Amino acid sequence: MEKVKKSLVSKQYMVPFILVTSLFFLWGFAHAILDVLNKHFQEAMQITRAHSAMVQVMFYLGYFVMAIPAGLYITKHGYRKGVVLGLLLYGLGSLLFIPGEHLMSFNFFLFSLFVIACGLVFLETAANPYMTELGDRETAASRLNLAQSFNGLGCICGPLLGGLLLFSDGGNANISLPYTVMGIIVLAVALVFSKVRLPEISHEEELSEEGVATTKKGLWGHSLFVFGLIALFSYEISEISINSFFINYVVDDGWMNARDASVVLSFGGLGLFMCGRFAGSWIMQSIRAERVLFVCAVGSVVTTALVIMNLGMISLVSLFLIYVFEAIMFPTIFAISLRGLGDYTKRASSFLMMSPIGGAVGPLMMGYVGDISSMALSFIVPFFGYIVVLFFAYMVMAKKLR
Repeated sequence: MEKVKKSLVSKQYMVPFILVTSLFFLWGFAHAILDVLNKHFQEAMQITRAHSAMVQVMFYLGYFVMAIPAGLYITKHGYRKGVVLGLLLYGLGSLLFIPGEHLMSFNFFLFSLFVIACGLVFLETAANPYMTELGDRETAASRLNLAQSFNGLGCICGPLLGGLLLFSDGGNANISLPYTVMGIIVLAVALVFSKVRLPEISHEEELSEEGVATTKKGLWGHSLFVFGLIALFSYEISEISINSFFINYVVDDGWMNARDASVVLSFGGLGLFMCGRFAGSWIMQSIRAERVLFVCAVGSVVTTALVIMNLGMISLVSLFLIYVFEAIMFPTIFAISLRGLGDYTKRASSFLMMSPIGGAVGPLMMGYVGDISSMALSFIVPFFGYIVVLFFAYMVMAKKLR
């Protein structure tokens, strides 16, 4: 009997899929421009790497603080209102860069980034689980990876635009421009979402082998979700740390200057990242998501170890390969962790969206190691993060998590 191929997106949900996918681009841009902002503040305000890492700390602290309120709000008011509120906060925080440019206060910029992050929490808490429900359950990870690929496109544009503006003519006069443009676009998108109808999705119950609803054991009784939360936190430590100090690494080793590095980060690192997600989405239509995750985790561990060894060109090539291997990790871990949660899905999503606090922890640790030793050795921080992801993927493949 011929096996019927599961659809990636159900026909009745095609329009919502396209609309919500546009959100992934918007927050990808906001995340990636931080990596340029980090290096810019080091030069413009003469601060250390560890101090500049406060950019990531305050940004991802917003995720930690606002994740649970976002989940509660979305559970009560639905996905569409959660998206609109998130866009409004995102736009407001972006426009705060206009007075911030005149004050040139590092702390005021940090507050603006915190507001943006609070908005992004609402967007991601709504959009990520929503994507997993717009088609067959078996294709959830592939569908989320496809949507997250447009997040990668935003990641390319962020460093490219930010680098061209912030590393030209001292950068100070242009610091608010990318955020002003971003704020106007985001508020326009908020207006669109306030007018369109975004259908709510009812989450199906999943039965255990004994025929009992899996949600009866409570959210924290799902080892798959709990370990997935830990794996996602560890992944965020790794990904955000590497992005934050990519420019420092290639500049310190004499490969290129900061402006060229920001362009290379866009088209090289984050371009490969986007391609990795497109490829991952396609591969997962034929191969189970956890197997793809395991292979990519092995690749990330090996390539990060090669960067730590500081082997010249081999380490530089390995740095770019990390972006390929890590590309599918966030959406895949996220989708796997939500399996069988039924009515707990929105609540679980809010807890999973607390995991980006790893983006506050990782850069601080990596910046500190980089200040006292070398940028190559500081990659020991993301190395251990990928080890945790590897263990999670193995446990899922071995069906030891339920």
